[in-house]
Amino acid sequence: MTADTPWTTRPYHRQWLMNQAERQFDLFQFNAVNPKGGFYDLDATGKPFGSLRQIHVTGRMVHCFAIGHKLGRPGCDSIVDHGMQFLWHGHRDPAYGGYCWSLDDDGFKDDSKQAYGHAFVLLAAADAKVLGHPLADRMLADITEVIETHFWEERHGAVSEEYARGWSKIADYRGQNSNMHMTEALMAAFEATGDTKYLGMAERIASLIIGRHAAALDYVVAEHFDENWNLDKDYKGSDMFRPAGTTPGHWLEWSRLLVQLWVLGGKKLDWLPDAAAKLFESSVSRGWDHDKGGFYYTLDFDHKPALAHKIWWPATEAIGAAAFINAHRPNPIYETWYRKVWSFSANHFIDPSNGGWFSELGDDLKPVDLFFTGKPDLYHALQACLIPLFPATGSLMQAIT
Repeated sequence: MTADTPWTTRPYHRQWLMNQAERQFDLFQFNAVNPKGGFYDLDATGKPFGSLRQIHVTGRMVHCFAIGHKLGRPGCDSIVDHGMQFLWHGHRDPAYGGYCWSLDDDGFKDDSKQAYGHAFVLLAAADAKVLGHPLADRMLADITEVIETHFWEERHGAVSEEYARGWSKIADYRGQNSNMHMTEALMAAFEATGDTKYLGMAERIASLIIGRHAAALDYVVAEHFDENWNLDKDYKGSDMFRPAGTTPGHWLEWSRLLVQLWVLGGKKLDWLPDAAAKLFESSVSRGWDHDKGGFYYTLDFDHKPALAHKIWWPATEAIGAAAFINAHRPNPIYETWYRKVWSFSANHFIDPSNGGWFSELGDDLKPVDLFFTGKPDLYHALQACLIPLFPATGSLMQAIT
């Protein structure tokens, strides 16, 4: 075996990836299930805390354990059902329709209706349909109707952002992050149903966010816009969901999604993989800390670090993007970065004692809790482990047979 043999073809590396995926599953399967419905947050040691359940967490857990069930991991089917029941009977609003952002043991805590959260309901419903879950068809029809009625803006080819519980407008803000995850979910819905309307919506979002706006900024993905999709460079939101400036991790996430969209669309729109390559190169050249390693969380519009802490999820997205793009447009740059980011992650992000990944690293590359707390996520790290193991033909739910 020569030194330049791709890691994804090496038996040891493939075994290592699956072992890492198993550690991720173990942490969340045996610690995160809340018997009152939904899922606990996990602290730095992997122990559950709090009673608040947010919709993106519920949807992502359904997605991850649907993948686990497809792999053949025992026990995942009951966790998928647990999450689906909580989406339908917990987050779903029986009075006004749609799905509320968060609730605790006493009911809705934040009853806003957000496109970001609804994207993960669509993703969960699509995955559940692939598995034949009894709630899947009802939820898929319901969430599709909600998205088409309240969020989709045909004149722009994208979704609006957020509403109060009764569907009154909260703000004129439009965001790329919710649209990026809606693109992911729309592709999953297309895979699950064969309905090309989902694919067409995903292609229109990509055309707006990347083909129009990112291309105009030399393949930097802008985050924040007004209701007419004019760029708002001065926007300052929350550091967790809407940080100011630009977020290189999202450029990486989009680069993989664009190639996946190209594949699902029959490889007809060649601008998609071309843009993916440019986004990937832009992210690693501008967003990577070439001194200490790791991706900066955010940059300003002069490409200088704004929030310099290193967050776990951009690393996972770089890994998935490098593997997925390289499967279709082989180039040594992807293998180089695949190895570099995995090596950094193995040395700094993966928690050898408690399982999971440290969510955030400070300037000294030691774990800190500034923007994120504990082990907030299975979704990103799990996909980084599994995407390199399966054919780059679509989502993991499609690729795993």
